[in-house]
Order: sequence, then C-alpha cells, then structure tokens
Amino acid sequence: MNIKNDISVLLVDDHEVVRAGYSRLLEATNGISVIAEADDGGSAYTEYFNHKPDVLVMDLSMPGIGGLEASRRILIKDKAAKILVFSVYENEVFLTRALDLGVLGYISKRSASQVMIEAIRQVAKGEIYVGHELMPYLVKARSLVDGDPLTKLTPREFEIFLLLADSKSVSNIADLLNLSPKTVGHHTTSIKNKLDISDIAGLTRLAIRLELMSP
Repeated sequence: MNIKNDISVLLVDDHEVVRAGYSRLLEATNGISVIAEADDGGSAYTEYFNHKPDVLVMDLSMPGIGGLEASRRILIKDKAAKILVFSVYENEVFLTRALDLGVLGYISKRSASQVMIEAIRQVAKGEIYVGHELMPYLVKARSLVDGDPLTKLTPREFEIFLLLADSKSVSNIADLLNLSPKTVGHHTTSIKNKLDISDIAGLTRLAIRLELMSP
C-alpha cells in the first residue's frame, strides 16, 4: 500500500529471487513503496492498470510478451506512464527501441542495485534517466541512420523478429501476441524483406551478432 506521498512502484521481472531482492531494497528506502509485482509482460500490463503506479520498473527479457511490447501497449493506452527499464541488455538497439517508445529510463542490471533508487526518483518526476554505463550506447543509438536495417522494423516487427530469432514458431508467436497466424506470417515476410534475410537461421545469426539474445 502506498504510504503518504511515497513513489509507488510496480516491479516486473520473471525471476522471483530478483524481484524479492529489489523489492527489499526499495521498501527499505524512505519515500518509495512497491505496491505490486508481475512476472511477465502480460501481467505487467494488467497490474499497471489495476494499480496505476507512479513508476513501472520493467525487465525486457521475459517469457511470452516481452518488456518492450508490454511497454508499447501500456504507453499506447496511457501516454503518461513512467517506465524505467532495467535489463541485462547493454546495447544501442534495445536502448533506441525503449527510448523511441517513450520509456523514460534505462539502466543495466549490472549496476541496478546502485542506481535504481536515483533512477526511480528521476523518472517519477518525468525526467529521462540513462545509466552511466549505457552512455556510450546512447551516443551510438542517437547516431543510428536509416540505413541500419533494424531501424526499418516497426515496434511490432522488432518484437516478432526477436521471437523468431529465439526459435518461436509462427503459431507460438500468434498465441503470445494475440495475433492471427496469417498476420504473423505477413510480418515475418516483411521482416525478411527489410533485413534481406531469407530464413530463420539468418535472423538468429543477426540477433546473436547484435547481442540481442538473452545471455
């Protein structure tokens, strides 16, 4: 329960031990209250609108709907949502995608325990916060040009690209994203054409090369 004027937080991560650790950290901090938790993107969406937290702390790599897609859906419905990503991914691709969606903050799990409190307080004020270790990637992210193939993908295509690269079938992806297999098939064709890649193995190799797969 939110106490007085505490910053209310919804904490989203698919690992219970990770959530427990950060929950203890935040609850021990004056002025911050964890009002709910979720373990995947779908439940993050539901819990966000159930509780309307001041800040949503979102992992990216989770079963089913990932953190980027969940953030996209939340921001479509509530443009004022204040989302802070904390992720193992430290590269310009994910950073660019998150910021372009309207996410306000991005920190790496490598340093999250040291900077999360500061990041939450800044994001709660509507200010952008990017972790110090991600600054070199921020420079790269802002220098990406239209010629970079991944910048040609829409947010939906990028999400499907990641699922295809992770060996998910068209029917699996359709179930996860609540789409028809035909729609996923059309997106898959578009992705291959835009990236000039003819097969799923090629998509997987590209994702690995760009360090977009879960460690």
